[in-house]
Amino acid sequence: MSAIELRIKEIDKMTGGRQDLIVVASLLGRIPNLAGLARTCEVFKAASLVIADASIIKDKQFQLISVTAEKWIPIQEVPELNLKEYLKVKKRKGYTVLGLEQTANSIPLNKYPFPLKTVIVLGREKEGIPVDIIHVLDACVEIPQYGVVRSLNVHVSGAIAIWEYTRQHHQD
Repeated sequence: MSAIELRIKEIDKMTGGRQDLIVVASLLGRIPNLAGLARTCEVFKAASLVIADASIIKDKQFQLISVTAEKWIPIQEVPELNLKEYLKVKKRKGYTVLGLEQTANSIPLNKYPFPLKTVIVLGREKEGIPVDIIHVLDACVEIPQYGVVRSLNVHVSGAIAIWEYTRQHHQD
C-alpha cells in the first residue's frame, strides 16, 4: 500500500464510525460554548452538532477554541425558529429526543440508559430550555449536583452528557 493510500485509510478511520448521537446547541449564543461543544463532539465522534448559525465557525475565537474540530465534525444549521420541527423530524426517524435540563421529572444522567439513536438538546445560557421545546422532548436528564451552586456551564454539562452516552455505547 502506498503512503497516500495509508494516509487515506488513516483519515477514513478518524472521520468514520461516528456515534448515533446528535447534539443540539441551537439555543446557545456564546462562541466559547459553541466552539467547546464542537471540540467535544469531534473528540467523542458525535454524528453532528446542530447550531443556529453555521457561519460562526469562521469566527477567529471559535476556531481558536475548537482547534480545527469544525473541519472534522458535521455541523448542521437549524435556527431556533425551526428547532421544534427539526426535533419532530428526528423523532419520526427513530431518535429519542432528550433535554439536558433540571425539571421536576428529570432523570439523573447516571441512571438514564441512553438509546443508541439519541438527540441531546442543550438549553440557553442561564435560562435553559424553553417550555415549548420541553413539550417536544421524550425526557429530560440532569447531572446530579451536590454543591451550593446548582448549575454548570452549558458546554461543561454538554460534555458530561456526551461522555455518559459514549461510556454506555462505546465498548473498546
